[in-house]
Amino acid sequence: MANKEVNIRNKRARFEYELFDIYTAGMQLCGTEIKSIRSSKASILEAFCLINNGEVWIRNMTITAYENGSFYNHKPKSDRKLLLNKKEINKIERFLQVKGNTIVPLKLYLTEKGWAKIDIACAQGKKLHDKRNDLKEKDDQREMDRALKR
Repeated sequence: MANKEVNIRNKRARFEYELFDIYTAGMQLCGTEIKSIRSSKASILEAFCLINNGEVWIRNMTITAYENGSFYNHKPKSDRKLLLNKKEINKIERFLQVKGNTIVPLKLYLTEKGWAKIDIACAQGKKLHDKRNDLKEKDDQREMDRALKR
């Protein structure tokens, strides 16, 4: 197996949301989906997670159709089941009962064994002034680093 690093990130999540708990989940995929992920043809920018009948599902995750797949190809934006423990699902379900809370995907990657894993986080949306505060702190840190470099 080719050991090419697959690391698909959602960079906007840390800016848009305040993150609390982070979980690592497996995904239930078909053959052509994992082949597309191995060639880094996936996006989790618009994705979010929801709970339905005691199962966690990810919605709006885009996995591009596999180039060499015939009629066995998958739908690019179908819902995919995430594999978590019952204890973790119950914890997430209690977190979602509060208005304004959501679950966002942070990173999609492959393990050493070749399994596709996704990091999801319990999150709450930031207000505009919180985002400005983060940008200001980031700019201040850059200025300090520049000053120390000189």
